[in-house]
Amino acid sequence: MNSEIKIIIAFLFKRSGKKEMAQSELYLTLSMDLKWFSPQKAKEFVNSTLQNNILVKKGAFLTPTFDVNKITIPTGFRPSKEVFYKQKEEESPDIIENIVKRIAEDTGQNAKDIFEKIKYVEKEKNVILEVAALLIGREYNIALDNYFEGTECKIFKESTK
Repeated sequence: MNSEIKIIIAFLFKRSGKKEMAQSELYLTLSMDLKWFSPQKAKEFVNSTLQNNILVKKGAFLTPTFDVNKITIPTGFRPSKEVFYKQKEEESPDIIENIVKRIAEDTGQNAKDIFEKIKYVEKEKNVILEVAALLIGREYNIALDNYFEGTECKIFKESTK
């Protein structure tokens, strides 16, 4: 994981003095207050940190998965222009693996069993694996909204091949 991404997240949380922040508060700070990203890029950045398990949802708020106090923020820190694009390149290409892991953690079930259910739904409903995984998550009332964008991109990539 890019250390610059951790620095950005640590900067936001240290600046706010909070241990948890609303998603909108994060992307508004990134775009409107700091002017580091456009509003759309800020939303994508925050969603990407959720997908990559840098931030996790706890109720209506997001919290970092690492100790922000252990991150040193350089004086005058400002992220490079490439940070967003580097993060996109580093994202896990396997959305399924992340969804299965999340469902298994939230339900206490075996990841292999979850994956078998997803494969069954894929065949039964004639959908791609990612959509089947989202359906299984929905069945267990697990919020997987942060995987919608990645799944949508996968659908469009597959349809253009």
